[in-house]
Amino acid sequence: MESPSPISSQQQQQQQQQQPPSSKKSFVTTLMEAAALRSPSFKEDTYFVSRLKSSEQKALQDLKLKLSSSHSSDSGEGGEGGEGDGDGEVEGVGASMWGIPLLSGDERADVVLLKFLRARDFRVADAHAMLEKCLAWRSEFKADGIGEEDLGFKELEGVVAYMRGFDREGHPVCYNAYGVFKDKDMYERIFGDDEKLKRFLRWRIQVLERGMRALHFKPGGVNSLIQVTDLKDMPKRELRVASTQILSLFQDNYPEMVARKIFINVPWYFSMLYSVFSPFLTQRTKSKFVISKEGNVAETLYKFIRPEDIPVQYGGLSRPSDLQNGPPKPASEFTVKGGEKVNIQVEGIEANATITWDIVVGGWDLEYSAEFVPNAEGSYTVAVEKPRKMSPSEEAVHNSYTAREAGKMVISVDNTASRRKKVAAYRYIVRKAPAF
Repeated sequence: MESPSPISSQQQQQQQQQQPPSSKKSFVTTLMEAAALRSPSFKEDTYFVSRLKSSEQKALQDLKLKLSSSHSSDSGEGGEGGEGDGDGEVEGVGASMWGIPLLSGDERADVVLLKFLRARDFRVADAHAMLEKCLAWRSEFKADGIGEEDLGFKELEGVVAYMRGFDREGHPVCYNAYGVFKDKDMYERIFGDDEKLKRFLRWRIQVLERGMRALHFKPGGVNSLIQVTDLKDMPKRELRVASTQILSLFQDNYPEMVARKIFINVPWYFSMLYSVFSPFLTQRTKSKFVISKEGNVAETLYKFIRPEDIPVQYGGLSRPSDLQNGPPKPASEFTVKGGEKVNIQVEGIEANATITWDIVVGGWDLEYSAEFVPNAEGSYTVAVEKPRKMSPSEEAVHNSYTAREAGKMVISVDNTASRRKKVAAYRYIVRKAPAF
């Protein structure tokens, strides 16, 4: 919002004492520090060929030659009444990904080829072998046509794996949450035998392929996704096979397609999971990891994703129903310090106008209220929402109020009983009464 900030705060001095440092680090804190030490910050490729080192430019040209050589027989089969039509149809099928012919020579093909090269540290032979295996897998898996298949997992859509919004840099965001599988009946229904597991893996690839449609495949564009994985209640032992297979499929066939991997609600046993997955991960993949323990979800996600694009269950303002109304209305972000009460005042509300607002504080655990204060002297303040304690798990508040007279709305969050600083966001819209 471009208007002056409507936020005011009241600080309780007695709450400003620093919390004494813990003499013992938590297991998760130690793990996070260790992960940071072994995983240098990830730097995403721009895919401008002109900015590559000369050795990398040569590697790109060599990979094109190898690919052209291995697929040259494909392009000649169509003229003799084979599967092609003489204009490269077979070549387009055999050497294309996500609708991009890899031998076309355009910049989109360069982006795809550079992803394979980067995944193999520009070792041409290794990148070529990886590329050919991926092409064979996509053909066998029928990945190009998977987007429109009905695989019968309606109950999992929007719950287990789904695309929702974008991060602050424009990357599409894919959310993953496997906690629902702690229910044994659900687990058996989805993973009860090998055929069910194969169908689930196909559905999971389908979600990813739909996300790929939002990528630009253009130098300087958005060429990768963000993945947010919620580890809360995830049945680690039961999902070990499925998780390992998903990880292997992603890393082998979608190189450099994930700009950042954010783990949230990380439990104490994450180190055991990490030890299982680690041998399958490259150092570059590990460098993309962000680890957030339980209780820090909103604080972590706000660093990368705007609150209006974060699902409400993770401390954001995005609800599935919002997707039907076009792009989300931007939210204003603020911080609630320990020992502080913040008042958001929306002034200039006319009689019979309706104000609708959303507000959320990450990990609430504070008091929330809303009141309407009329301008006229002698009028009574209206307690729209009486003060109530918000539990840590509560989602964003969404409410509206129609004023009978002119005045202002005051929305308050009271953190005076806590020493912890919290991230927060709000947005509102005021609709005037229709003129007759």
